[in-house]
Amino acid sequence: MGQLKTAVIRSDLDIVIARTMARDVAKALGFGAIDQARIATAVSELARNIFLYAGTGNVTVREIDKNVRKGIEIVCEDQGPGIANIDLVMQDGYSTSRGMGMGLPGAKRLMDEFIIRSTENVGTTITCRKWRS
Repeated sequence: MGQLKTAVIRSDLDIVIARTMARDVAKALGFGAIDQARIATAVSELARNIFLYAGTGNVTVREIDKNVRKGIEIVCEDQGPGIANIDLVMQDGYSTSRGMGMGLPGAKRLMDEFIIRSTENVGTTITCRKWRS
């Protein structure tokens, strides 16, 4: 395994740092410009959710290998209030912040794999992966 980088999310600036970190790792792994933008956008949305709903958390980015495939894995973790109804938040158009963000469904569409684990009053972990074509 190659690179492993983590950003602590505590402010708006940290969201930009996480986004840039993910884009830089994707570029180093040979992802094209369009996939770099998709990855950066998904990370931006997920880091924003950490900041808005949990206040603080971590975004970790690493290279992954599966057989001959190479990819990037992003793990976003917080110890916030958790998600009471994952099915509901994964519906297009659902928003608790009334924001213009694309939400979790949009972030999921940008990635190849997207897994949410959440426990109320414990926190949420979202793991997403993008494979290089």
